[in-house]
Amino acid sequence: MSLPLLASACLLIVTLGYVIKCWLSPFGDCRKCAGMGHQLNRNRKGTLKRGKDCRRCDGTGKRIRIGRWLYNRSARTYRAGTR
Repeated sequence: MSLPLLASACLLIVTLGYVIKCWLSPFGDCRKCAGMGHQLNRNRKGTLKRGKDCRRCDGTGKRIRIGRWLYNRSARTYRAGTR
């Protein structure tokens, strides 16, 4: 098997895997708050307490994946153009 053929096969497998992941699970954990929805703060005694809600995910802890966002955007554009 030649090297370009092997590289294109690996790229195809990775791409299809990401497409399937976006289809089955369109939402992933927020990268800023690690899926908690808020930050953890320490008070003066050193114990943990809940901080403010995360601004990126609005406190839900979930964000839409980039691939799903692109699919939604293209589908919306297609629907708007075929009316």
